[in-house]
Amino acid sequence: MSTDLSATDFPHRRLNPLTGDWILVSPHRTKRPWLGKQETLPHANLPAHDPKCLLCAGNARMNGELNPDYKGTFVFTNDFSAVLPEAGQLPPDASPLLHSEPVAGVCRVICFSPRHDLSLPQLPVAAIEGVVNTWADQITDLGKNHKWVQVFENKGEVMGCSNPHPHGQVWATNTIPNEPAKEDRKQQEYFAKNGKPLLLDYLATETKLKERIVVENEDWVVLVPYWATWPYETLLLPRRHVQRLPDLTPAERRSLAEILKRHLTRYDNLFQVSFPYSMGWHGAPTDGSNHPHWQLHAHFYPPLLRSATVKKFMVGYEMMAEGQRDLTAEQAADKLRGLSEKHFTEA
Repeated sequence: MSTDLSATDFPHRRLNPLTGDWILVSPHRTKRPWLGKQETLPHANLPAHDPKCLLCAGNARMNGELNPDYKGTFVFTNDFSAVLPEAGQLPPDASPLLHSEPVAGVCRVICFSPRHDLSLPQLPVAAIEGVVNTWADQITDLGKNHKWVQVFENKGEVMGCSNPHPHGQVWATNTIPNEPAKEDRKQQEYFAKNGKPLLLDYLATETKLKERIVVENEDWVVLVPYWATWPYETLLLPRRHVQRLPDLTPAERRSLAEILKRHLTRYDNLFQVSFPYSMGWHGAPTDGSNHPHWQLHAHFYPPLLRSATVKKFMVGYEMMAEGQRDLTAEQAADKLRGLSEKHFTEA
């Protein structure tokens, strides 16, 4: 069967060396029509303070507690935590195929700012730096008694965020969850074979090729990973070897805040909307051990595909077989790289 597809258009699979998973890339499908679900645009005009918001300064939360009149970040224990500080006792397994284990931990909420209407890219760099320091402080605090501390943000209704007030979360557990456990194994295997961290070698390759880099500064690089699954997925990496977020110097924290503002502004500018995503930090486990194979990094998984109202669905083949994407990582990086660093609301 003849085809006029070029090598860059041909279907192929790409390996994610961090997890061992494969992703199917189908660039020839980018022109297929879309007649499916359209997402509702988020509210564009939010007040600086919403008296009905559970996260705004001075307001009451669901448990009746009053938020303080905070001026920077504000952290509190989640009123509906997914894990509890004390692990419960489970009955013995009825079968080796029906295995379970207790889990203990802490869930907290991090309000980024008292401003109800400003997401991270709209905050000044100094305020974003305050968020970075809060992330690091939470990892230091919770890492004293937990093996894993997961800092993350779900932004936008389409990502399941139930409150538009800009905020993130931190969950700490006495177990290593599935995704970081995969990354731990693959990084350890690579380090044992090559004597260097996997992600530092990968970053060296990307900085040489320049094909997938979106934005960079003296300390940090944002790129669309070669193995990206989500349409505009990105990976944020420090240039030097860093195991955990609290290990960053004050200068690196400041430059992290700066590159976050530049990167997330590009996201918002892509479709001129408050760009939804799930993001999270992965660093070495906080189990008291040295993990030289680990390199700190942050994942950004945004669902939007063609416009502010059309998202990618992880269904069918993606659920039953393996991840799949149409837009190539190189095409996504090129689009993001070409966007302005001035937020569209300021134009």
